[in-house]
Amino acid sequence: MKPTRRELLALGMAASVTTLAQDNNEIPVRDGVPRVDYHAHPEADMTVDRALALSRERGVKFGLVQHAGVKGGTSSAELVGNDDELMAWIRSLDGKPVFRGIQAEHMNWMSAFSKDAIAKLDYVLGDALTMPDKSGALVKLWTPAFHTDNATEFMDRYVDYHVEVMSKQPLDILANPTFLPEVLQADYDRLWTDGRMRKVIDAAVKYRMAIEINSRYRVPRLRFLTMAKDAGLKFSFGSNAHTADAIGNIDYGVEMYRELDLKLDQFFRPRRLRNVG
Repeated sequence: MKPTRRELLALGMAASVTTLAQDNNEIPVRDGVPRVDYHAHPEADMTVDRALALSRERGVKFGLVQHAGVKGGTSSAELVGNDDELMAWIRSLDGKPVFRGIQAEHMNWMSAFSKDAIAKLDYVLGDALTMPDKSGALVKLWTPAFHTDNATEFMDRYVDYHVEVMSKQPLDILANPTFLPEVLQADYDRLWTDGRMRKVIDAAVKYRMAIEINSRYRVPRLRFLTMAKDAGLKFSFGSNAHTADAIGNIDYGVEMYRELDLKLDQFFRPRRLRNVG
């Protein structure tokens, strides 16, 4: 029985990605677009080996990240929280065709690790989605429990927090940029004014931050991305996925890459590649 066209295409995709993936220093490209998900979490229903199988199947190279920071909160069991745990994470990926990263949790995460240990990573990403409220208590902006009585005041603090996140942490990628809580999403275009976007973009330029194009939340929108491109920023793709059904979804990133007419030199390269090629 002859294979169908879809099966042939899938085989061709898998073969091309497998060839590229054998070199850990490769960023695979298909149809002129880089195929890397830098925001992939191997947890929940997924082992590293399962993630690698999905990478080959979907034609997307993964940057695997663990949440990392100071233990002590309700989610501390999930955190990589010291040098020994971080080095164990890095060793678990040795020789595998992936990039190695962490997602920094909270502003004090650096105190949990030595500079030498962090330097062995390919990159660190972080976001502004766990933000202190006016009393200083941390609020998870992605949960339905979030509410605000004053959207304008929240946005001003939120923009300032984006700047603080970039200025006080050694990050490489700003993840989930311009995300809004559910109760504010309908007003995205009104709340993300040019002035607010410019403030975030200027900080990203100053601190040499790449901008993640996030497929889970479909952010940032084109207006922000156009301003970021004009400012000379680089971009990464991220699924922000924790489950097998969503990891490797970079569809929105690919769509925006084409819409912006980006080039390969405008795509984020991990530390180990910056002096390669």
